[in-house]
Parts: sequence; structure tokens; C-alpha cells
Amino acid sequence: MSVATNRPAPARAAGFDLDAYLARTTTAVNRALDRLLPKATARPATIHKAMRYSLFAGGKRMRPALCLAAAEACDGSWGAAMPLACAVECIHTYSLIHDDLPAMDNDDFRRGKPTNHKVFGEGIAVLAGDALLTQAFEIAAQCRAAVRYPHGTIVLEIARASGSLQLVGGQVADLEAEGQTVSAAQLRYIHERKTSALLGCATRLGGMSANCTAAQLRALTDFGYHVGLAFQVIDDILDVTQTSAQLGKTAGKDVAVQKATYPAIVGLERSRKIAAQLTDKAFAALKPFRGRAVALEALATFLLQRDR
Repeated sequence: MSVATNRPAPARAAGFDLDAYLARTTTAVNRALDRLLPKATARPATIHKAMRYSLFAGGKRMRPALCLAAAEACDGSWGAAMPLACAVECIHTYSLIHDDLPAMDNDDFRRGKPTNHKVFGEGIAVLAGDALLTQAFEIAAQCRAAVRYPHGTIVLEIARASGSLQLVGGQVADLEAEGQTVSAAQLRYIHERKTSALLGCATRLGGMSANCTAAQLRALTDFGYHVGLAFQVIDDILDVTQTSAQLGKTAGKDVAVQKATYPAIVGLERSRKIAAQLTDKAFAALKPFRGRAVALEALATFLLQRDR
């Protein structure tokens, strides 16, 4: 049984070959990132090696895949969405590098490999994260502007999602909540910013690259918001129900540092019910696309119906 819900996935997504789709998106994104980033030998080589170490450490490139799938749902192309998909992945990777630092979450492993600071040292890890954040804006600036969404709108979208009111703000609130008594509303605030903001940004950017309508953008926003929240609730659940080998990172870390999580605040079973409700809302948000969002449905199924 899945963490989020035992309800079946939408029928269209159930027959979708997600493995093949992710293989295609991952290959395309990796090629684009390799082309868009400075080579590992570019001076100073240490920083470029560190950037690439974390950026190419593995993973299914879910945020870029969501961006590309959102573009498809709005009758757009991968070519137009790719710079934005890559920009989002650079921001995501930067946030992971910084999250893993001893001053933050203090993790030694990420995706089954030593974290950036364990390989390159804390100073270079900080700078690698800084460089990837900056690189994201350089990459995004190379996208083809759509009629409804000029470059200024695109840059503003990325800046807002990754700034002090969203991604960074969520990390600050998360740090300050450690060891404190946190309400469910406060925890939702953290998750909305730490996870939902960037996932929502990825889907919105995909739609923008396709010159989506205002109604389509609202649907993608609603989808990304609920997927992001549900994903983080499920992540909280998995931290207490799976092993380090299964997770690819240190299991039980949230409990050890008294981090605010849904299981800690409302209990495991209530957390599963909340994840199920959020999952249903994520799927419902895609109804206006009338069958054109099959890839998004399949990606949501993969993210939100992970094993216990």
C-alpha cells in the first residue's frame, strides 16, 4: 500500500509508461545541463567540479520532468521549456548542498553518496551552492520569451520562488522550529515554502514556456502546490518508516534533531490521511486539461504513491 492513498491512479496515467518517459526527460535534461554549465576543467576547476558533483549525483530529475510535462499539457515543446527546467534543477541542487551543511541539517549522504561538503569541504560546498543559484538565472535568461510571459516575468517567477519569502524563508522557519513546539499551521507554512514553492514554480514555468492561458496557469499552480505539500508530508512519513538504504540518506534524522514533521505533530495515521487528501486535490487540479496532462498525472502518481 502507498503512503499517500490506496486509491487508484487516474486511468490515463495508469497506462502511461513513466519509466520510459523519465528515461527520456532525464537524458535530455542531463545533456542540456552538461551543455549549459561550465566544464569541470574551466578555471577555477574546483568550484566547477563541486557544482557538477552534486548536479550529476543521480536522481530522476523530477522537477525538470514536471516542468517539461506542464509544457506538454499546454501544447508547448521541450525545447522552449528546457532552459527553465534546467534552471529549476540548479536551484534545487543548490538548496540540497546548503541543507546538508553542518550548520543546517548536517547530513553526510545524499542519494547514497557523500554530500558535497564531505567531498570538497564546507567552504567550497557553500560556494558551489551559491554558484548554482546564480547559474540558474543565467540559464533562465536564455529561454525564448512567450507572448504572455516576457523574460522579466520568468525571472521574477524564479526569484520569488527561491527567495526569502519562499524557499529560503521555509528553510529559516524549519531551522527555527527545531526543538520547538510547532502547530500544524506553522508546519504547513514551512512545507509550503521548503518544498511546494519550487515544485509549483517548475510546473508554472513549464506552462509559461508554452504561453499558457491564465486558466491553465491557475490549474498548474494548484497542482504544483498540492503535489509539493503532499510530497513533503510523505517525506516526513518515510523518514520514520524506512531505512537509510531505502531513502538514500540518513533515516530517522528528523526525530534525532527534533525537527518539526507531520508524524511528530499529528501522528502517523493522521499524516497519511492528510497526504491522501492533498494527493486527491493534486489530481483534481488537472481536470481542466481534459486528458492532455497524462505525463503530469503519471509523475504525480510516482511522487505521491511511494511505498511505506
